[in-house]
Parts: sequence; structure tokens; C-alpha cells
Amino acid sequence: MNGTKILIIYTGGTIGMVEDQASDSLHPFDFDHIKSELPELRKMQCKIEALAFNNPIDSSDMNPDVWNYLGDLIEKNYDKFDGFVILHGTDTMAFTASALSFMLEGLDKPVILTGSQLPIGVLRTDGKENLITAIEIAMSKDHMNRPLVPEVGVYFEHRLLRGNRSHKMSAYHFNAFDSPNYPPLAEAGIELRFFRHLIRKSDPYDFKYTPLKVCDIGIITLYPGMSPKQIERVLQGPEKYYILQVFGSGNAPTSSSFLNALRQAVRLGKLILSISQCEVGSSNLSKYIGAKELRKAGVVHGYDMTFEAAVTKLIYLDSIDLSTDQIRMYLQRDIRGEMTIGEDLRTQIETIG
Repeated sequence: MNGTKILIIYTGGTIGMVEDQASDSLHPFDFDHIKSELPELRKMQCKIEALAFNNPIDSSDMNPDVWNYLGDLIEKNYDKFDGFVILHGTDTMAFTASALSFMLEGLDKPVILTGSQLPIGVLRTDGKENLITAIEIAMSKDHMNRPLVPEVGVYFEHRLLRGNRSHKMSAYHFNAFDSPNYPPLAEAGIELRFFRHLIRKSDPYDFKYTPLKVCDIGIITLYPGMSPKQIERVLQGPEKYYILQVFGSGNAPTSSSFLNALRQAVRLGKLILSISQCEVGSSNLSKYIGAKELRKAGVVHGYDMTFEAAVTKLIYLDSIDLSTDQIRMYLQRDIRGEMTIGEDLRTQIETIG
């Protein structure tokens, strides 16, 4: 066994469940005895330790307080371990991966989230392969003994995705996650294949964990026939930030009442971020008449960010005490690999296929 040390953190979720044959029910297994549940881990060339939440949570209960707890755990153990594997329920895994990518500034070690569609204690589980490969990714280093993946990732069904590009696509299939606007960072077949040119380089500054504040965000998903009065009512709410999910490449209604509602909200100091309802592609506020009118009204361009990245980036920027103008600026900048801007986007989509 080499000197590599990996910390597994179990938050809850399907992957950590085993079957109680006496009662024919599922319950979380004791992660202090993880190697007895998964003897395959004894063959791995690293030292593995495990921490489990005292009260495992369903991922639908995930919130900034839990993200802060995870961030604090990683900060306290950062110098003790070479990589981290977080076991998480699938429903909000992409939100947690996105949040951690923003919270963990200066990250130069792997933080890999994984889970499963079937409990690890059932016969056809996908959990064993996901966990074993996530650990293998977390312990992988280059010829200079540097981590191959110094960023937050989601590993699921043979693919490693950038955390803040990931999105849950299926509640049924084992390949539950996809990265619609960015290629996989690695693929697991007979061997692990890392796409080094797609992986972020380590940040050139010291590691820093930033806790998140609670932040309410208004969500507006456009649909044909939506009343401008409804837009007005939503924008008159107490929220300071809104995510506007527009059609296609940034299109939206061009009625004066709709645009006036947006202009009035912006004049009152509210920030409206535009992202596309489409999973593949970008919100382009320069392409169509409706999109151009959004930009004129003061709506911020979210490019190809996922909904999960848009939400967590807003929460993060709000948590570091920036002015509204500064938040507006950083929302339109790629700070953790969460967005592709301009011509690079076309190249990236062509790479995806």
C-alpha cells in the first residue's frame, strides 16, 4: 500500500443502504466497518478512512448548512488526506457538487461525489463500481505525484464529470448524470482514461473554504402565454436575485409589459440572471430580438450554466459580500469552469458531438 490517503464522507442516500434480511428492510450500514461491507477496498493501494453523518439525510433535504458542514469537514482534513470521496443521494448531487466547486477556492486535491441508483447492499447495485472507481480517481496522480483531478467532480456509471457542469438526467437508468455542455473529464473502461486537457489546473493560490449564507432566489420559467402580470407579481417578491429560464438560445417575449416588468425590477436593484431552458447550448443575449431586448432591460447573461450552477454561484457570490454590480460582473465570468463564453462554446459543443 502506498502513502495515499483517501477520506470517504457519507452524507446519506441510496448508496449507503444495506438489506436487513430479518426485517426485509433497508438501513444505513456502519461506515466504520466499510471494508467488511466492501472487501474489494482491501485491494486498493491506498489508506481509506470513512466519516458518516450522525444522522444521514435524504438528498432532498440538502441545504447551505449541510454544504457548509461538508466544506468545514474538508478544510479540517485537507492536509491529512490526498483526496475526498463524498457519498451523496442522487437527487441533489449536482447542486452539492456545484456549491462545493465555488466554496473550495484554491482546491488542488480531488473532491469526487458519487452515489447509486440501487443500494450497495442489493445484488445488482451500481454502487460498488461507482464507489471503487471514485476512490481510484481520487487517488490518481501524475508522474510528479500531483493529483490528476484537482477539482470537484461527479463520478457515475463509467464517467467523471465536472461537478458544476453535471445534471441529473434520469431517475431510472444507471447512467443518471450527464454534462450537457462540457465533455467528461475521464472515462472508466478496461483502464481509467483521463482527458488531461479538459481538467482544470490547480489554482495558483492557497486553499480557502468559504461558508455560504442562506439566500432566497426567485425562479421564473417562461412558457407560451405566460401573463406579464404574473412576471410582475414574482418580481415584486422579497428576493434580491432571480433566475430567468428563457427559450432556446436566449429568446423571450418582446411585449412592452413583459420588458417593462424586468426594467422596473432592475431599477429597484434586483438582479435577473438568464439561462436557457435547453440542456445543451447557451443563453445568447445577442442572437435574437427578444434576447437583445432582455440585455437592454438589464438582464445578466448566464451563458451555458446549468440551473444547479446558476443557483449555487448566486448563493456563493452573495456570501462573499460583493456589491450588486460586482456580482453582476462575476456572474458573466467563468470562475470555476462552470461556463463557456463566446467562441469557446461552439468549439466545446462540437467536441461533445
